[in-house]
Amino acid sequence: MLWACVLLPQLALDAVLRRRPDAETPLALIDGPAQLRTLYAVNAAAAQAGLRAGMRLTTAHALLPEFTMVEYDPQAEARWQRFLAAWAYRHSSLVSAQWSGCIVLEVRASFRLLGPWPRLEARLREELTTLGFSHRIALAPTPRAAYVFAGLRDGLALPHPGAMSDSLDRVPVRSARLPEDTGQRLHRMGIRDLRALRALPHDAVRRRFGLPVLEHLDRLYGQAEDPLTYYAPPDHFDVRLELGYEVESHTALLFPLRRLIGDLCTYLSVRDGGVQRFVLRLEHDCTHTDVDVGLLAAEREPAMLFELSRNRLERVQIDRPVVAMRLLARQLPPFVPATRDLFDTRPQQQLPWPQLRERLRARLGDDVVSRITPTGDPRPERAWRRVPGDVARIDPAPERPPRPLWLLPHPIPLRDPRPRILSGPERLESGWWDGADARRDYYVLETSQGQQAWAFAPPGEQTGWMLHGWFA
Repeated sequence: MLWACVLLPQLALDAVLRRRPDAETPLALIDGPAQLRTLYAVNAAAAQAGLRAGMRLTTAHALLPEFTMVEYDPQAEARWQRFLAAWAYRHSSLVSAQWSGCIVLEVRASFRLLGPWPRLEARLREELTTLGFSHRIALAPTPRAAYVFAGLRDGLALPHPGAMSDSLDRVPVRSARLPEDTGQRLHRMGIRDLRALRALPHDAVRRRFGLPVLEHLDRLYGQAEDPLTYYAPPDHFDVRLELGYEVESHTALLFPLRRLIGDLCTYLSVRDGGVQRFVLRLEHDCTHTDVDVGLLAAEREPAMLFELSRNRLERVQIDRPVVAMRLLARQLPPFVPATRDLFDTRPQQQLPWPQLRERLRARLGDDVVSRITPTGDPRPERAWRRVPGDVARIDPAPERPPRPLWLLPHPIPLRDPRPRILSGPERLESGWWDGADARRDYYVLETSQGQQAWAFAPPGEQTGWMLHGWFA
């Protein structure tokens, strides 16, 4: 096996910065009790002003009076680590997030599908950058070795066990991820690297530092199996973003909305599925407003889902300030891509029918766009009926002479002095059972303007034309 470790050195900070459009302004995560507030993490702009992690809040305000403060939330940090584990699951079936601030995944089995390690590494970095997370990546035959190497040097790849062992021997004990404070204690005793630690008698190490240190070394060098807890993706998507300020306009909600939709599509690609219905919840101080987004078929295209969500969101009146946004998707059916020809001549600016249909429903309403199915009634005004949804089966239409696509709501007199008969008549006698008896002879006519009309006259006559539709 080969294990890649994705180290996330500022996971909590990135989780906050990626949802803020003003990420370049000074910002710090705040932690600690009310009387002893400290800086947990700072962004680049705050660091340039002299702020650093661990600094007292009063000292930070003395250096920089104005900067954005966000409360550090360990639970939110754990949620984002699980989200990145779901992202990594699209590249490997063995993913673990059991160590705080990192993801490890087995990658050798993915080489045949995704290419050799340099190509896979470039792909991981590109996607992490798009998601907005800083990272360090290393490769080794054991997951713990990859974890150690990622903390030492970004991009280090040692796929062979021999080279891995030689490099581990030179790792300082304070950087070897030893349990608790063992690394510091060993360093104070004069034991500087793992080579010196492994040279000590095992019994002495076990009595002085405990059995977990020896187990860590065996798993680090691949001499014992590492019992990792593997990630299993959940069966629903539920992500909440705190905005950090009160929002009263639709425009200010578009940036966090785009982030949520991007995260949803990442999750859907992991499951190789789609979404058919989800809820955007706008949270206020004590209440919330739900925006339902429903589709006729499962989709997972980010641009399409964002456009639909934005259209639905813009139709909602924001009466109270929004402080957080949540996206909840529970209906996640399988995704079936639309069939395409090998030599597709569709213009680039033309939307596929499913996307056009959903955009029309989002702009005009769910009840405005629907499918139609033929009925057994031969009367043109009753030959079709509307069908909601996108699942019901559509039966084929009965064999009939040509019908126009443009059918008028009600027949009107055809005011043309010299229409020419192209085909007909088609005799229609129906409706005696419901009180709307119809006896007509339908013809395809050509008007003096060259238009093709569909008109009828009383049976056996060719005067008094009533226009019922137009052919294209």
